[in-house]
Amino acid sequence: MKNIFVFPSNLVAKATIACVALFFCVGDADASRIKELTEVKGVRSNQLVGYGLVVGLSGTGDGKDSQFTFQSLASLLERMGVTVDPKNVEKIENVAAVMVTADLPAFGKVGSKIDVTVSSIGDAESLTGGTLLVTPLKGADGRVYVVAQGPVSTGGYAVSGQAAKVTKNFPTVGRIVGGGIIENEIPYAFVKKGALSFSLRNPDFTNAIRIVKSINSALKDRLARALDAGTIEVEIPKEYSGHTVELVAMIEQLDIDPDKSSKVVINERTGTVVIGENVRIATVAIAHGNLSIEIKENEDVSQPMPFAPGAAPGAGPMTSEDGSTITAPGGATVVTSDTNISAEEEKSKLFLVKRSVTIADVVRGLNALGVSPRDLMTIFQALRAAGALEAELEVM
Repeated sequence: MKNIFVFPSNLVAKATIACVALFFCVGDADASRIKELTEVKGVRSNQLVGYGLVVGLSGTGDGKDSQFTFQSLASLLERMGVTVDPKNVEKIENVAAVMVTADLPAFGKVGSKIDVTVSSIGDAESLTGGTLLVTPLKGADGRVYVVAQGPVSTGGYAVSGQAAKVTKNFPTVGRIVGGGIIENEIPYAFVKKGALSFSLRNPDFTNAIRIVKSINSALKDRLARALDAGTIEVEIPKEYSGHTVELVAMIEQLDIDPDKSSKVVINERTGTVVIGENVRIATVAIAHGNLSIEIKENEDVSQPMPFAPGAAPGAGPMTSEDGSTITAPGGATVVTSDTNISAEEEKSKLFLVKRSVTIADVVRGLNALGVSPRDLMTIFQALRAAGALEAELEVM
């Protein structure tokens, strides 16, 4: 007898909807919002910098070699009505001169607080436990936009004794959360001649055209156009006149399927290799070997026999034809060098790496070589020279 199972109609409907929803989610897995790919032209942050003093340090401040610190402290005290000689404050060890930096965000309003970074410029050992005094931060135009002050948080420490020192992280660089107060605003005009401009973070002709098509489809009109690979101009429709912020928000939420360039990034300082998704390698045979050369220097002391006669005045050690010391005249004690040189070359086989179709094929083929990341750097450079690397190679 066969078992017949009957499913409720509502359960079948829910399962069908779930499958359809899953299908669409998978289809849009690689989609990105225009907000992540572009930024509104003319809207950006601005860098600020200022010079200040950190006080309250526990003997870890600037030393006598940082004369500018004590000159600044003397000038500060004079502005407060206290007249001092800079030479009389050189013994103070709880003050450090610092540079204060911050990024003024776009549309930052007067009274808003931002984070600031404090960095020592003298020979201070640590800024832990210190407090930054009032420091004006200026922009490139010389105008003060932010005033900073507050306790410095370093996330590290430096402890030293007579013959040892222990340091964790970088105690000479700290941060003050919310330590900067905006005093002046920077005006932004991102609408020019009735149009908006978007700048691509990574200029690309294909992505620029895809963004234009997405915007025109949403606005149901040909109002967007690509000026070049990195700039898109959008005319403001009549229905959005006076509501530019809503238009920008709507455009930023649109999705496109971005085209990713084929690139391999190499950082020789850290030994990091990053391979892009679209990187492909043509069929090629690879053999990679290592040559190790080791040089050891040993110093030997040649001493004379007991009761050997002394050397004559002005006499020096005797040397052989090749320049090496062989004996000491008159029984003098001399130092000789013994050099040992060894060279070893690893035997490597020739591996055939077939043409790759996916990034998994690339990784599988390179892993077969059994090389280190630093060896991969050399291999990728050789692949590029041979024309087998179908990607851009960027060395940082």
